[in-house]
Amino acid sequence: MKLSFVIPVYNEAESLELLYREIKENIGENQYELIFIDDGSTDESYAVLEKLAQADENLKVIKFRRNFGKSEGLNAGFKAAQGDIIFTMDADLQDDPKEIPNFLQKLSEGYDLVTGWKIKRKDPITKTWPSKIFNAVVSSSFGLKLHDYNCGFKAYKKTVIENLDIYGEMHRYVPALAKAKGFKIAEFPVHHRKRKFGKTKFGSERYLRGFLDLLTVKLVTGYIRSPLYLFGRIGTTFSLFGFIIALYLSVLKLGFGQPLYNRPLLYLSTLLIIVGIQFFSIGLLGELIVNQNRKIAKDSNISIEKKLNL
Repeated sequence: MKLSFVIPVYNEAESLELLYREIKENIGENQYELIFIDDGSTDESYAVLEKLAQADENLKVIKFRRNFGKSEGLNAGFKAAQGDIIFTMDADLQDDPKEIPNFLQKLSEGYDLVTGWKIKRKDPITKTWPSKIFNAVVSSSFGLKLHDYNCGFKAYKKTVIENLDIYGEMHRYVPALAKAKGFKIAEFPVHHRKRKFGKTKFGSERYLRGFLDLLTVKLVTGYIRSPLYLFGRIGTTFSLFGFIIALYLSVLKLGFGQPLYNRPLLYLSTLLIIVGIQFFSIGLLGELIVNQNRKIAKDSNISIEKKLNL
């Protein structure tokens, strides 16, 4: 079995050599490759990686000209990975490579993706409590109960990687994306260590980006084939409330002779109906786009089959 390790790096020069040694100590007799993605580091990270690569032909380094973020780093590493099993982990030494055999054991039980659960997380409360809220929201949104969606320590079978396309902050939602593709997901507790060098690279802005990507992933995983189900429901709800208010105002006008020109509810009713119709129209346009793309894909497949028959 060949193992691939995809490790994004951003200003972690002090940790890299130790991480490299620890991984090699825990892979057993398996073949391996280490893929480090230098995500625009401004310290000596790339120099350290180059030195390690010169001494080990199984170590590859991908260098970004600037900081693109963890998702882009993982995507680049996934494209380069040749292993049967792909591990992802952080470069800050908080993920313990001693857990590698446990991941392999869990995968052997028939799972396609195994994610770690930092059950005793060695981070400040400013990171742990927002993470608890995040995990609760994401678990309820996608129907996949996990304690730690944001754990970077994961192991994938090659087929999972081939069906993933992550960007933005979507690395946080990899289990949900994999579940939507029909893969089996498992989670188990892993040892988490305190950061030895440097400081965290994630700021408070990640919460806003994470929320926006949550909406994106929910749309992609739940409604990509039928956008009218989403926008139609929203539009119907808005319009229904608008019609109820309009019916109430009609009773006041026709039954009791009350004037409506000075009632804010009249404007609210009109607004709700118009917004509802707009959402419904967006859903219909989405259906047209989806159906057109299906037709194009079908025509392309027919064309390829004809060429193969020739």
